[in-house]
Amino acid sequence: MATNYGVEVYAMSHQSPSAKLISRRIVLAGIGAAVVAGRAPRAVGATGDRRPEDFDASVPLAWFDLALALTRTTPGFTPPVAARALGHAGVTLYEAVVPGSRQYRSLAWQWPGLRGLPRDERGGNWPVVANAALADILRSLYANTSVANLAAVDALEAKLSEHARGRSSHSEVAASARRGAQVARAVFDWSRGDGGHEGYLRNFPPDYVPPSGPGLWVPTPPAFQPALQPRWGDNRPLVPLDCRSCAPDDPTRYSEQRQSAFFGEAREVYDAVNNRTPEQEAIALFWADDPGVTASPPGHSISVATQVLRIEDASLMLAAETYAKVGMAVCDAFIACWKTKYIYNLLRPVTYIQRLIDPAWLPLLNTPPFPEYTSGHSVQSAAAFGVLADLFGDSYSFDDHTHDNRGLAPRRFDSFTAAAEEAALSRLYGGIHFRPAIERGLTQGRCVAEAVNGLPVRRIKRHGRRLGTPGTRRDRA
Repeated sequence: MATNYGVEVYAMSHQSPSAKLISRRIVLAGIGAAVVAGRAPRAVGATGDRRPEDFDASVPLAWFDLALALTRTTPGFTPPVAARALGHAGVTLYEAVVPGSRQYRSLAWQWPGLRGLPRDERGGNWPVVANAALADILRSLYANTSVANLAAVDALEAKLSEHARGRSSHSEVAASARRGAQVARAVFDWSRGDGGHEGYLRNFPPDYVPPSGPGLWVPTPPAFQPALQPRWGDNRPLVPLDCRSCAPDDPTRYSEQRQSAFFGEAREVYDAVNNRTPEQEAIALFWADDPGVTASPPGHSISVATQVLRIEDASLMLAAETYAKVGMAVCDAFIACWKTKYIYNLLRPVTYIQRLIDPAWLPLLNTPPFPEYTSGHSVQSAAAFGVLADLFGDSYSFDDHTHDNRGLAPRRFDSFTAAAEEAALSRLYGGIHFRPAIERGLTQGRCVAEAVNGLPVRRIKRHGRRLGTPGTRRDRA
């Protein structure tokens, strides 16, 4: 019998009132913890003489913690919608602070439609710039969130502004805040034309009629919801990349013959769920990342990025690079994956198994409402962790504490690749994907990561990069 994970998740219509908002007391406690955890600035002197590399990452760390809470509690933030929001938030942070860096360069040249960014590169209080930019972009991207959540955004902005002002004059703080807000407005105005604007209002377009025929997707139990975001694959990616360049091979040819390869793949799913070990069940539940219950799969990737940045005692600039690249990776991963899903429209294991193997069978996890091939978990995990591997080295040991607050034990990984592969395989243990969607999804995600990693963000190439572990610190950007 299926575990009751995510029954109403994709409709986002049955959350309790308490689940739809962020407790002000909890958020303010988190703000205080983030501020206390923030180290003193890494350089001494007038704020205007310092660069983003000279400040710690306490401002973006606090904001992305809040972004995940907003993602979890705001109606309509299904995985594609969440990935888009987190991607644009990362781009906003990066473009807000990069003018102050001598090591990094703006990426605005690759976005011809992005207009209105500040042109001058004069110094400012870069934590204040980042604070204002992230506050403004999250208000815009999560415009449909609750009044209580918007109050939490205001509270965090005020608290971090007070903390970040340091020795800056009132006029410098005001000018820095204006710069950040200007970047946020420019990025948001540009985002409105990407095809995903206000996607939270149209997760299930009523005019979409899925194709019908043997082997094609149909709504699945328990909710039998219609197809989610069937046109998301047509959105504009953040990294200029033709989705066809990351397109996977065709799925296994559909067949209902018991001797066929497709039947064998379905039987593998059936046996994996029925004969799962406690460890395999723990893996499936850890990576389930149901929207509304968690910050969804792209939120999980951002959570890991945040944990790594804390381990590394990262600078503001390294955090900006990391959130921008991981954000772009998950955003574009969902565009590429969704394009593939609605090209093939392959049915889900539960449909095939109930029809041809066991009418009473149910997967461990509830099947999400969109076609099977490729696996979104596989694509976005390979993309995000591929970026983290490029930034910090793949042989990076870490404990993933994403679900500590839900009572799930942290999981230990010896590399980012191992984490991506476990996230992907979790969907087999959960009973919602055939193996080819998992394996080719990983390949598709690595292709997206390569595109992100190829962006020329550095004026000076990294040399002698150390592999980070929880016992060491990577050389700071």
